Amino acid sequence: MSRPTLYGADYSVYVRIARMALEEKGIGYDLVPVDIFAEGGPPAWYLERHPFGRIPAFEHDGFRLFETGAITRYVDEAFDGPPLQPADARGRAVMHQIVGLIDSYAYRAMVWNVAVERLEGNPPDEARIAGGLRIAETALKALATLKRPGDWLLGSQLTLADLHVAPVIGYFLRTEEGRSLLKAFPSIEDWWKKISARPSFAATEKAD
Repeated sequence: MSRPTLYGADYSVYVRIARMALEEKGIGYDLVPVDIFAEGGPPAWYLERHPFGRIPAFEHDGFRLFETGAITRYVDEAFDGPPLQPADARGRAVMHQIVGLIDSYAYRAMVWNVAVERLEGNPPDEARIAGGLRIAETALKALATLKRPGDWLLGSQLTLADLHVAPVIGYFLRTEEGRSLLKAFPSIEDWWKKISARPSFAATEKAD
């Protein structure tokens, strides 16, 4: 099989999620830069790969995908390497629940409403940050409740849930508020120390 191609930007947490899955499976891949924030938006050719112009998109042996969850599940199931999904139905259900929690609630609150607003807002919108922190606290509380005993969110097995959460938490922790809030959830803080030490996390860190 040929090397898969991932389209996106190294600043994107969702591109990083897909890259971490590829790294954890030990798969060589090509990253084709696509800057959706460039003047004029994403290039026209990219809209053939993602009709909504978001990142990432993926191609492997002529098979195209968009949406990060679909990409990471394909990567796990189509390639050799350590499994990244639980074998049991309940474990997979909790994994998908965590992914959905991040996509529906935590991502916008942690990344855009807190981190981007605090780091790039000029001046930052304090009301928006405060609202984001309230949702972030609820998300972290939910993760702490769902976390099973062991190193990873679902226990002893590293799964797509861990890879989906890590880049979002990593962006959130660029802020003082994020670092302070995480300390209120020791089990998630301990998990963070482990996931952020993974080679896949270091390999996908955006270069300054």
